[in-house]
Amino acid sequence: METLNEKAARNAKIAGVLKIILLIVLFILFIFPFVLVIINVFKVKADITTDPLALVGAHGFTLQNFPNAMNKMAFWRSFANSACITIFSTVFTLLLAAMTAYVIVRNKWKACGALFGLMIASMVIPFQVLMIPLVSLYGGILGVLNHRATLIFMHVGFSLSMATFMFHGAINTNVPIALEEAAKIDGCNRWQTFWKIVFPLLKPTIATVAIIDAMAFWNDYLLPSLVLAKKELYTIPIATQIFYGTYSTDIGLVMAALLLAMLPILILYVFLQRYIVEGVTSGAVK
Repeated sequence: METLNEKAARNAKIAGVLKIILLIVLFILFIFPFVLVIINVFKVKADITTDPLALVGAHGFTLQNFPNAMNKMAFWRSFANSACITIFSTVFTLLLAAMTAYVIVRNKWKACGALFGLMIASMVIPFQVLMIPLVSLYGGILGVLNHRATLIFMHVGFSLSMATFMFHGAINTNVPIALEEAAKIDGCNRWQTFWKIVFPLLKPTIATVAIIDAMAFWNDYLLPSLVLAKKELYTIPIATQIFYGTYSTDIGLVMAALLLAMLPILILYVFLQRYIVEGVTSGAVK
């Protein structure tokens, strides 16, 4: 007769197997669209339409989709615009959010608490609520649309609250006040203490915020489409709309453009993943 311990062990084993099967199914469902892009990017349009699941099309393997897509969407110009906007927006967000969070954490002023509360409250406001007033103000009244600087300014403004919230938690839990007191005894002022002591300890949070914001800025379509109307200022997500026609769409060129747009973010993630994992696990370890 099966004992209670043996029955519990058997049930735990079955539950573990079911969890693994569920995770495998979810992984396949998640990765399938990406695999589909990889498979079809090396086919001509006719083969994609005829049999999108085939590894190799009837017309064979082709690399022509990449140069055709790059020429049609002015890839390098769009890439330069996206890179410029993403890099500056991410750097400004990191610096301003880290400094703001440090001031809020280390100063128990009522103004700091009120500011932090307003920043948290602003995170629940959807962008669509502000979309029309924002464009009307900056376009109709101030006339500063169609500038990269305007888009960078807006990106920083919309992402600052979340980044400050993350840095606030990191400084509270990972930066002991004793280190700052020791630096003060050694002759460091507040500015030197922040850049030489506090900021280097925030590397995991910096990497996490950087990859989250960089992905958001790089892949954003709605805000750049509202701000940038000139073709020479188009970012990659806006430039890809040229492949979508009223009556037909060249799927091969679209997939080549999407793959080219993905690569920079994938490369950034590969370089920063060690810090991201460290940031996620540091709180649990402590």
